[in-house]
Amino acid sequence: MQTKEINNSSIIGTFKEILEALSDKEKNVIERRIGLHWEKETLQNIWDSFSPNITRERVRQIEDSGIKKIWRVVKATTLVKLQEFAKDTLEEHGGLLTKEKLINAIIKGFDLEKNINASILETIVQSDYDIVKSKPKLGTKTYFYLPRISKKTIDAIYKEALSILKKRKDVMEKASLYEMIKINLKNNTLKNTFIDAVLDVYEDIVSGEETLIWLEKWKILNPKTLKDKAVYILRKEKIPMHFVSIANKITETMGEKVKVNTVHNELIRNNEFVLVGRWIYALKDWGIYKPGTVLDVIVDIMRKNSEAMSTEEIIAKVLKVRKVKNTTIYMNLQNKKIIQRVWRNYYQLKD
Repeated sequence: MQTKEINNSSIIGTFKEILEALSDKEKNVIERRIGLHWEKETLQNIWDSFSPNITRERVRQIEDSGIKKIWRVVKATTLVKLQEFAKDTLEEHGGLLTKEKLINAIIKGFDLEKNINASILETIVQSDYDIVKSKPKLGTKTYFYLPRISKKTIDAIYKEALSILKKRKDVMEKASLYEMIKINLKNNTLKNTFIDAVLDVYEDIVSGEETLIWLEKWKILNPKTLKDKAVYILRKEKIPMHFVSIANKITETMGEKVKVNTVHNELIRNNEFVLVGRWIYALKDWGIYKPGTVLDVIVDIMRKNSEAMSTEEIIAKVLKVRKVKNTTIYMNLQNKKIIQRVWRNYYQLKD
């Protein structure tokens, strides 16, 4: 959306003219808050500089008063197009977007230079009465939204997403999570773009590879250590894998060359992984696979059955939790110290 009359210099020039319509205090506070002539300053720095001293809340009131006046003046300038573009962009995302993404959209939409003072754009957007800026809140990013958007809906979407992910305890496809949110909230009118924008606000929910979503504290979508990278690959593939395949997938997915033996050592020494076959590993928290030898698995299966089991039954159950050959299972059944054959092809634990 290139507009010749709107560029870096024209935005700064027009904005400076707009500030002349404000009181001296309003102009002084806003210039310092956005770093128009120097570094951006905090509310505390500004209130400390006033003589006589004024409270931090009073500085905030002066800033808010100036921003409201800016809206009335902007309407008569070309900068109103920035506000119109911001509202259109918010509409495209269901009525909400983080400050960073909205400002970046404006910079890209008007083909502005990236070194423009983003705080000027933010102030212009914030001055629009038809756009609301969120208040600072721990654990969230600052965001802009349209007045029709209910804070109750925003909170409900976040809480439902958090509940689903905690119960799932696993990475999810965004589309699946969003459908579950709609069903649980009994609101089919919610759009995926809006749910996506809402969850982007919260720092404890993380997106990865465009289609995946996870809780930040699990650090799986942003793996740092080799162990976390192996966990990430197994969660993504959702099947037990040979350690060489895991190493290759780390290289392919993350563009990082890793040594196969180093990966294998991580798999061996961390109890998050379970050996389920000849050099094949799964995740323990999948709840299917347990540590131990094939014989341990057979013993566990037999203990859960009150009657003798056929070879076929035992093999079928073992293969659900171990990737081994049938002959390996059969050979373990011949351990006469632990297992006894009660009749042809039927086994039970020794008393």
